[in-house]
Amino acid sequence: MALKCGIIGITNIGKTTIFNCISRTKAETSNFAFSASKSNLGVVEVPDARLFTIAKMVNPAKITPTTVEIVDIPGLAKGASQGEGIGNKFLEDIQRTDAIIHVVRCFDDENLPHIEGSVNPVRDMEIVDLELQVKDLEMVERKIVRMEKAAKSGEKEPLKVIEILKKYKEHFENFQNARSIDLNDHEREAIADLFLLTDKPVLYVCNVDEKSALTGNKYVEQVKEALKGRKTEVLTVAGLLESEIAELESEEDRLAFLQDAGLTEPSVNKMIRSAYSLLNLEVFFTEGPKEVRAWTIKKGMNAKQAAGAIHSDLERGFIRAEVIKYDDFIRLGSEHAVKEAGKMKLEGKDYIVEDGDMMFIRFNV
Repeated sequence: MALKCGIIGITNIGKTTIFNCISRTKAETSNFAFSASKSNLGVVEVPDARLFTIAKMVNPAKITPTTVEIVDIPGLAKGASQGEGIGNKFLEDIQRTDAIIHVVRCFDDENLPHIEGSVNPVRDMEIVDLELQVKDLEMVERKIVRMEKAAKSGEKEPLKVIEILKKYKEHFENFQNARSIDLNDHEREAIADLFLLTDKPVLYVCNVDEKSALTGNKYVEQVKEALKGRKTEVLTVAGLLESEIAELESEEDRLAFLQDAGLTEPSVNKMIRSAYSLLNLEVFFTEGPKEVRAWTIKKGMNAKQAAGAIHSDLERGFIRAEVIKYDDFIRLGSEHAVKEAGKMKLEGKDYIVEDGDMMFIRFNV
């Protein structure tokens, strides 16, 4: 399954700079508000040392990491949901994402004017939240009208949906996000077709200056305090520094400059891991002389469903899965050795795949 994350934030907070830290596709940055006219799309390989450890032992013709699509959505401003600034056309881009990376400005720079006149990350978060809430409220109200028309025909199901929608309407009118509403899964499923913006898992990234990369600053502390008690993560990233490091040609140079800055790895690695955690995702591997490859699935998926991540034919004609645990493969040194030690297991369709499993799917269509 392809994971898509949207980078959002108000204009002029270094959002595209963060995008350039992450993606192989480099986007143009500007000091002017509303300078972007379209969303930028990039692809990043999911960092997983296990994939390359397997590859060293197998020596395949090809190594294929799993990837994440990153969408850099032009900066929002007050009234975006009503057409202000870039307007609301980019809010639809957010709808098509699985998770949100919300970038907030946590640095001072007189050469980069803040659209609100001062640096205040908590206020900025509230501005973005409000615009998304307004858009969600609009979608809920439209569905209420549709359901009321359907209810006139005597159907009972629309009446149940209307009651759920009214709970969301009240929630948004109290300036709350959909992800915080107290409803069960069945009730949430009734409005799943709306793809509510404020229902998406969100990761907050504090964009700081270089000297605050390790310790953070007062702005970062304000963000953490404001988000206390919420189910989310807060990462601190020196966007400008890391985007410059990402421009370096060799992996060795990038690592050396990161270490000079006191960093052990690029912040993109932390962001991707956090996104996987928020979305309850995990990775399994396939290996052979032609290719060693990583695949992303939801935690709790069974072997048949995981086979579908490779190809629909494998899921449709699933017979069984040959499963090797990553640790056994590394400890014993080869697939043959694992089999000789009796550590390869034959699993049926109901086997729940675990993170790091190496699988070979037997199928017939």
